[in-house]
Amino acid sequence: MPYKDPKTGKRNYKREYREYHGKPKQKKNRAARNGARSRINAARKRRGLGLLPRDKEVDHKRPLSNGGGNTRVVSRSTNRRKYNK
Repeated sequence: MPYKDPKTGKRNYKREYREYHGKPKQKKNRAARNGARSRINAARKRRGLGLLPRDKEVDHKRPLSNGGGNTRVVSRSTNRRKYNK
């Protein structure tokens, strides 16, 4: 949930980073997501394909909270609606 200033109603990015995104656990999660995308891109490069297109994302069939792994490439819309049923 984004942190909003109650007076102005604007999002406070500095506080959001300090209280959530800057925590060691969240940094590890972000590194894991970036690493998964990097591994997919490396595999595509070995097969002679280019980098992932901007409209594609790496989906973890098993969530990172349960150990991650087992990744696949899906469209952005598919990945974003996966848990919003």
